[in-house]
Order: sequence, then C-alpha cells, then structure tokens
Amino acid sequence: MMASGNSKKRSGSTPVPPVIRQGRGLPWLTIMAVALVVVLAGAIAWVVIAKHNANTGKAAALAPFTPTAENRDPSRAIPGIFVGAATDNGTQQPFSYPSYKAAMHVSADQRVAYDRFPPVGGPHDGQWAACEGVVYTTAVRDENMVHTLEHGAIWIAYNPDTVKGAELDTLKGLVNGQGFISMSPYPGLKTKVSLQAWAHQLQVDSVTDPRIQQFITALRQNPFVYPETGARCDSPGWDSANPPAFDASPRGSTDVQMDGKGAAEATGEPGAAATGSAGAESGAGGAPATGSGAVQPSASETGPVQPSTSGSAGGPPTGTTPPGGSDAAGSTAAGSTAAGSTGAGSTAAGSSTGGSGTP
Repeated sequence: MMASGNSKKRSGSTPVPPVIRQGRGLPWLTIMAVALVVVLAGAIAWVVIAKHNANTGKAAALAPFTPTAENRDPSRAIPGIFVGAATDNGTQQPFSYPSYKAAMHVSADQRVAYDRFPPVGGPHDGQWAACEGVVYTTAVRDENMVHTLEHGAIWIAYNPDTVKGAELDTLKGLVNGQGFISMSPYPGLKTKVSLQAWAHQLQVDSVTDPRIQQFITALRQNPFVYPETGARCDSPGWDSANPPAFDASPRGSTDVQMDGKGAAEATGEPGAAATGSAGAESGAGGAPATGSGAVQPSASETGPVQPSTSGSAGGPPTGTTPPGGSDAAGSTAAGSTAAGSTGAGSTAAGSSTGGSGTP
C-alpha cells in the first residue's frame, strides 16, 4: 500500500519542463571597441610614418645647403641670391667682404647710407637687436638689425601690407623658439619677404618658397661667412617691445658711409678699421685695416652660442635709396667663383642673381 501511494504521488506530480538555454549573441560592443582601437592605432602609425618621411625628405632636400669644409658657402647655389664680393682668407678663417666691413660702430643718433635695403652689412650700431627667435611687431632701426648679422643671425624682413594672417604665422613658425634668427616688418619692401645674412640677401614673393629654408640652413651661424664668431644673440639692455624706430627717409652724404667714414672702430673686434667718433664697444686689441680674418667679439658680445653652420661671394648693386625712394641701380649678373675654390687671400668675383635688393 505504501508503494502504491508513492507511485500515485509520483504519477500525479506535475512534470518539470526542460530548461532551454538561449544562445548568446555576438559581443558587438567589444568587437566595435577593438576595431576602433585598431583604426586609431593605424591612423597614428600612418601620421608618424608620414611625418618621419616628410622630415627625412626635408632633411635630404636641405642637405646640399648644409655648410661643410668642402662647401663653405652652399647658399651660392640658391637661385636669385645676392652675395657680396668675397675675399678668401683660407679654410681656417671666414670670408671677408670688402664692401661690408665689420667692426665699425655708429652711435644711436647716426644713420648709415647703406647700399641695399634691407641692409646686409657694413657700419652698424654698437647695440645689437636681440635675435634669439624674436618676432618684432614694429619695424626696427636698420643699424641695430645689421649688428645681428655680424653675430651670425638671420634677419627675416617682411612687407606688413602684403604679409598677414596665415602667411605671417608661417614666417613666425620659422623664428619662434629658434636661435640666431629674428623677423620684423619692413615698410616699403617691394617683395613679400627679404632674408638677410652678413653680405647675403634673398628676396621672395611667397612665404612658402623653399629657398627660404635653404637660405637659413646655409647661412645661420655659418662660421665661414659671418665675421664675429662666438658672439651672442641675447642683448643686455635691449627692449624688444620698444626697439629704436625704423627710419625710411633718404640717406645722404652727411650720413655714415659704407667705407666707414664717420663710424668708429669697435675695439676688441678685428675686422675693418674706420675713423670717426661714434661709440665703440669695450674690449682689448686693435683691428686690421683690411678687414680680413675673423672678428673677435668683445666681452659684452660673447656668450653661449648655437652650433655654427655655411660661406660666399658676389657684388653689391649701386645706390643708397631707402624704402619709399627710387630703386638703386640694378645689380650685375656676373659669373661667380664658388666659395672655397679660391686661394687664401684671393678675391672671388662678385655675383648677384636676382633683384637689386632695394625694396
């Protein structure tokens, strides 16, 4: 009876339905997240590779313009560049440029009758403009800017009427955070941009012209070109926010001449002797009258400098007309002797391929 009762209970109980497990779907969120990570990684890798290739290509393109002992002034290969007539003083000394004698100073109230505008060398103010990546927002007095070139810096001048906005930002990108380079507006400039190094000039009408980088590579701190090796670019006592004002009025016979008449020889800077009474820097030692050989900066001008880099030859145009006046006589397109090919003490033929250099 007991067994029968149990059987009835078992037979009368409600059967338990089987549990059917539903199959899980694909983890789409995980798949999408992984795919996104892969895409982002690929994009980053592409950007890095592209940037590396671009930098490699840029470096390769500029390699021929890097100064070497065998090619002391590679800037001579830049189309349209002006290079002053040079005297080769041997591989251990920088070129000297008879038309652009170094180590001649004028006082703050004197002006120089430069042969090119913007000027590329010659007598200059004893106070150099700061040139450690300075972007000047106002035009600066020529005589102070020329002194930066003697220190191996590049000066980028631009026409403030035609270079604005994105183009101005492009130029600033070449200067900000860099050593031995500065830029300033230059009213009356007849091209958009004019680049200056000691006895060198290049004028272009595009801020993206590849020759701009070639010029900077070839001439910034080129120990074979600029006269005052070891000079600094920071300028004690200089106010970059309020620099001496630019003066565009015509120069004349009463101004200091390019041969140094009216200027003072900067003591402690062997370069080019000149007579006059303008203020000279303190320092020891005299300067040879010929202007040959390296110029030794005075104690106030030396300081930490960046590694040097480039050298050259060519003849200046005639004329001393500043911006706003008539053009100077056109420059000669004469055959030039490659830098480094002339013997020590010889004079290379002057050359100028391009504009007169007068804005």
